[in-house]
Amino acid sequence: MKPRLKVRKLGVAVNGSVLLSGINLTVDPGEWVGLIGPNGAGKTTMLHAVTGIIDCFGEIHIDGKDAAKISPVERARHVALVPQRPVIPPGMDAFSYVLLGRTPHIGYFASEGHHDVDVAQQLMSELGVAGLAERNMATLSGGELQRVVLARALAQEAEILLLDEPTSALDVGNQQQVLEVIDALRATRSLSILAAIHDLTLAAQFCDRLALISEGEMVSTGTPHQVLTEETIRVHYDATVNIVWIGDQLAVIPTRQAADMPEQPS
Repeated sequence: MKPRLKVRKLGVAVNGSVLLSGINLTVDPGEWVGLIGPNGAGKTTMLHAVTGIIDCFGEIHIDGKDAAKISPVERARHVALVPQRPVIPPGMDAFSYVLLGRTPHIGYFASEGHHDVDVAQQLMSELGVAGLAERNMATLSGGELQRVVLARALAQEAEILLLDEPTSALDVGNQQQVLEVIDALRATRSLSILAAIHDLTLAAQFCDRLALISEGEMVSTGTPHQVLTEETIRVHYDATVNIVWIGDQLAVIPTRQAADMPEQPS
């Protein structure tokens, strides 16, 4: 099976500071790969390099094509990003925002056609936000906003979906709902997903493979049970955890360090 996304010796340097170095990774058709690592490790930087938002060196191949040799518009037809902090034009309603995802498919000086409108409406229906079409984006709850932003990305009809902390601002119920929706869409649309995820338990539950980045380098890849070990998390996160199995699901449980208790007066 040919990888849908292939990254080799990827590096990013900004103002003389190396943010990523020597990153190798593949994502196959229909596969969900989770990017994990401590804050500042380079996860968002890697997603931005794949989309072309920032300059990089090394190789990125998208559906077998050298990303350096295709136009930004063509790249956007293959790769869609759901950012952690989306930029939303003031006063925009939800439907108009989702319709922005059709931009890579609309020619210069052209406007949206019936097909573009149909795609946007269908996606909002699939994601359960059709009733929000006329709502101002500023009035949406966190869960509603995340689904509308996801609909905009999917409107690009790209085969590769990049997610940057898709559940970071959501409560536990919305976290589960959003990830279940993404997983269902992955199956029905044969999406390849590369997602930066902080919550290691959620990463273990939803991702086929994990890629651990630390200090700008790829230090471990494999299945969740291969990558998520107590020792690995201690070394790269400076955290003490227990790895617990509940049925066939892995959970990462932080363990509180016992503080020295003051002596009780006699």
